[in-house]
Amino acid sequence: MTLVARDLSLGYGPRRIVDTLSLSIEPGRITVLLGPNGSGKSTLLRALAGLLAPRGGDALLDDVPLGQWPRRKLARRIAFLAQTQDIPAGLTVQELVRHGRFAHRTWLRGETDDDRGAVEWALTTTGLLPMRDRPLVALSGGERQRVWIAMALAQRADILLLDEPTTYLDLGHQLDVMQTLRRLNEEFGLTLVMSLHDLNQAMRFADRAIVMRGGRLVADGAPVDVLTPAFVANVFHVRSERLHGASDGVPVCHSLGYAGPGGERSDARQDVGDAVSAIEEAGDD
Repeated sequence: MTLVARDLSLGYGPRRIVDTLSLSIEPGRITVLLGPNGSGKSTLLRALAGLLAPRGGDALLDDVPLGQWPRRKLARRIAFLAQTQDIPAGLTVQELVRHGRFAHRTWLRGETDDDRGAVEWALTTTGLLPMRDRPLVALSGGERQRVWIAMALAQRADILLLDEPTTYLDLGHQLDVMQTLRRLNEEFGLTLVMSLHDLNQAMRFADRAIVMRGGRLVADGAPVDVLTPAFVANVFHVRSERLHGASDGVPVCHSLGYAGPGGERSDARQDVGDAVSAIEEAGDD
């Protein structure tokens, strides 16, 4: 199964967001989309999910344009989780996860053994079985995110697209979500494509990093190879250094301060130092 963008251009109204971008998603791997705000990551994910029609070029699954796939058939192949989700009033965990089976049902057929088995598997896989009857409003942000992931898993799609799945979560729940996604990839071969802002999460959990800026692809490769200090300064305007010595061998991108569009140094230590120097010079006068 191959998901491809070919000379893809996207936008809303008169504004073009993504410009003639081409890439191929590698099956069975974790791919992260990185880039500054407004670089087109969310827009690209919506197009790869078949939710946004291209202005130019195309997005294809198995060489068939996504716009030519029947909606339900496409949902059996690609699942998509948006950055923010409205919490349905009055639903329990299990009831929401059941919504993931919409692509497999018809108006003439009720819930089948396959549906129940898929829901049970999704709840078990995400560690939600003990809280299946709890109302969604009673869950923490991290637990709710796992419920949304379970709902997507219940679709039994081969590809899962996630738009900033760790947004609004504290550090512990961010790691819980990322570890859950990594386990799904390793144990079940699920293809994952997600947008992230945390460069260290990308280096720790992803196989591949695609970096966007201004609607264009500017880098593509293993995160540890792509996210060098020079590259981070150029694209993200952050001065950084790479630290080694972690027990798992994954390097850490340690930020030192805002670099500015021109790459100039700007951090608290420099600001304080400049202020002290100015005071000393004034005293000498």
